[in-house]
Amino acid sequence: MPRALAYRRAADAEPLSALNITPLIDVMLVLLIMLIVTIPGMTHKVPVDLPQGDGVTPPGVPHRLDITADGSLRWDGARMTDAQLPRRLAAGVAADRALLIQTDQATRYARFDAVLAMVKRAGVTKLAFVGNERMKID
Repeated sequence: MPRALAYRRAADAEPLSALNITPLIDVMLVLLIMLIVTIPGMTHKVPVDLPQGDGVTPPGVPHRLDITADGSLRWDGARMTDAQLPRRLAAGVAADRALLIQTDQATRYARFDAVLAMVKRAGVTKLAFVGNERMKID
């Protein structure tokens, strides 16, 4: 038997001492992708302190703010611009009236987020969302 063949058989019989790191790299890449996908969603939000009331309707008729599919605003049914919204919100807060917000399903989230940020800056604390009744879980 030639020496090269005997040497090859002896080498094949020995356990492999190198560590296979391919599965470790795969797991690390999956974790990295999960972090990249989830972190922007957690950092982009508008904090709104919703009251935990006793279910009693505040005095006075609440104002209604509608955001239409094209992004335009309606205050109690009348069209309004973005520049008029802070004044109307301030008047509603001063009168201690609640605000109902209804958004069309086709409205872009970025538009809803911008309007909600204006509401938050105005200091509105009595806020309700209209039109999500179909999402209730029994």
